[in-house]
Amino acid sequence: MKKVLLTTMGLLALLKSFTQQQPDSVGRKLRIEEINLVSSYYQQSGDHAGVTGGVGTQRLTDVANVFDLKLAKFDKKNRKHMLDLELAVDHYTSASSDMIDLKANSSASYNDTRIAPAITYSVEHDAAGRGFSLGVSASKEVDYRSHGVNIGFTKKTKDRNGEFSARLQAYFDEVKLIAPIELREPGAFKGYPTDQRTTFAGSFSWSQVINRNLQVMLLADVVKQEGYLSMPFYRVYFNDGSVHQENLPSSRFKLPLAVRANYFLGDRVIVRSYYRYYQDDWGVRSHTANVELPVKLTPFVSISPFYRYYHQSAVDYFAPYGEHSGAGTYYTSNYDLSAFDSHFLGAGIRLAPPKGVLGWQHFNMLELRYGHYTRSNDLNANSVSLHIRFK
Repeated sequence: MKKVLLTTMGLLALLKSFTQQQPDSVGRKLRIEEINLVSSYYQQSGDHAGVTGGVGTQRLTDVANVFDLKLAKFDKKNRKHMLDLELAVDHYTSASSDMIDLKANSSASYNDTRIAPAITYSVEHDAAGRGFSLGVSASKEVDYRSHGVNIGFTKKTKDRNGEFSARLQAYFDEVKLIAPIELREPGAFKGYPTDQRTTFAGSFSWSQVINRNLQVMLLADVVKQEGYLSMPFYRVYFNDGSVHQENLPSSRFKLPLAVRANYFLGDRVIVRSYYRYYQDDWGVRSHTANVELPVKLTPFVSISPFYRYYHQSAVDYFAPYGEHSGAGTYYTSNYDLSAFDSHFLGAGIRLAPPKGVLGWQHFNMLELRYGHYTRSNDLNANSVSLHIRFK
């Protein structure tokens, strides 16, 4: 948490100096429209690490920062052009990853830093009620690299009460095949082979204003993955005592369907509800139900208690430590792919005074959120995040 606060304070000082130099005039000159900074801290514990075959510590901490800069200008046809620049940097320490080498005390795999930049260009034509976006992204870790592209389209109805949105995404990943130490080929210590993974996804939504109190959105995703989909350093122990490398199919099809509804209970309370059904061809079926109740304590201060319930069935290839017979082609003891129920409970507080936070007009929003996560297979976690916005 100390790292989150220090990082946030440093960026606050930088942003204050930067935004004070920006003019408020709008028009055809490129200007800063919005700056967002999100810092978070995540800590978990558990006893079913995939690295050690479904047993052992899952202790992990992660400190993440996301910096998002939105630039905008209007052209001669009054179309709004936006350039969204995002940089995510997070650093984790993982006791389970350290056990890739069972004799390690503090190996290189104990911690890692992920860097993920993204750029999105979009055009909004308000008079025509339509928009277009195009983006690229990248992500790099010690054992993983990814490059992505996406394209999006939105169209509003004539009365502006409905909107259709479509987004197509593609990710091209390179996975470093770091096997458990006892399963490595001779000479693997000098370098690791790599394999490829591709993901194609289509996201579609329809939002509709039903009346002055109720807004509804329908969402659907279609996801297809091909390539190396296993975790190369996850062990699987068979019932004869032998150890193997996790092996999962090289293809996966996912279909999530969801509905979101916001109901305004007067001027002070909003009921935000969400339900999602998910299935894939590995045998997973899941249900997610979420409710959040933002309540305005004053016109500029609100609190938002929330709760999320999740239920999941196991993939067809899962079995706990020492229970795989070796009769099947595919096998895993990763408890993220097991059957479980989970609960996520927490609250947030949001400040948005008209004269700015701490009297600084450009610093127009601050939100602090805390959540506690429990899972029926003994995983527990806590998270805290800080979101600040400049306009």
